[in-house]
Amino acid sequence: MDIAVLGVDLGKNFCSVVGLDASGAVVVRRRVRRETLIALVAKLPPCVVGMEACCGSHHLGRLFAAHGHDVRLMSPEYVRPYVKAQKNDDRDAEGIAEAATRPTMRFVGLKSQDQLDMQTLHRSRDRLVGERTALINQLRSILLERGLVADARMQWAELNRRIAAFDTEFVRCAKENEDTRRLTTIPGIGVIVATALVAAIGRAKLFDRGRDLSAWLGVVPRQFTTGGKPKLLGISKRGNTYLRKQLIHGARAALPHIAERDTPLGRWAKALIGRAHHNVAVVAFANKLARIAWAVLRNGERFTETSPSYS
Repeated sequence: MDIAVLGVDLGKNFCSVVGLDASGAVVVRRRVRRETLIALVAKLPPCVVGMEACCGSHHLGRLFAAHGHDVRLMSPEYVRPYVKAQKNDDRDAEGIAEAATRPTMRFVGLKSQDQLDMQTLHRSRDRLVGERTALINQLRSILLERGLVADARMQWAELNRRIAAFDTEFVRCAKENEDTRRLTTIPGIGVIVATALVAAIGRAKLFDRGRDLSAWLGVVPRQFTTGGKPKLLGISKRGNTYLRKQLIHGARAALPHIAERDTPLGRWAKALIGRAHHNVAVVAFANKLARIAWAVLRNGERFTETSPSYS
């Protein structure tokens, strides 16, 4: 079989596989177990292997890449238009193979095990923070119904301890990684944002995207042109919601202090606060932080407020 592109629709136990030749014609259709899939791909000559970015795709992608294959992971929403009518697993695999060959397709960077481990820590911490917030709101409403305005801190002391343990782990990881050490020199980017950025994007994807990083994070306002003038709307809800939230929190905390400094970035922030609503200024500063983070990692240097290139 002369397979140029292999589309794989991942399942819990069984996976559908469709192989295309150089002309795009289907030359193989097969339904195999995950273990059989690994052995099958290992025997094939180097080709393009397309998969949706879902559970297990990064693990399989690393195994396939080790055998010389060009692994291309894609967001399921970008694959959907290439799936023909009467959707089933075989047609999904065929659509994945076709989408992997499109020149305008956006691919998901293949993450290392360390990146996935760091993302797991962030997701676990975020879940605990959400549970703590829900518990605080519930207890507060119960007490208010009884005419009490009190703070029952003991009820979520254990959650605070567990969240603090995650924060300690992030600090340790940040000290061991040169990229996170550079990022934490940027005001508004602490260890949580720095470790989350490095875990989510990686250096290869960072360089591929260039200065589109802030758009990928969703901190760029949507806009349209009316009467020849651009009109800004709210920020997009697409992109990485967790990173966007953390960047905006960091920007909100750092913006007042930065605006007081007589530096290129401080003068920019002060002028921004003077002409825009506070929330708009915070999002604009988060956008600026994302671009500064790109420049710091791209140039392999620490942030300095006096540098005009970061203004």
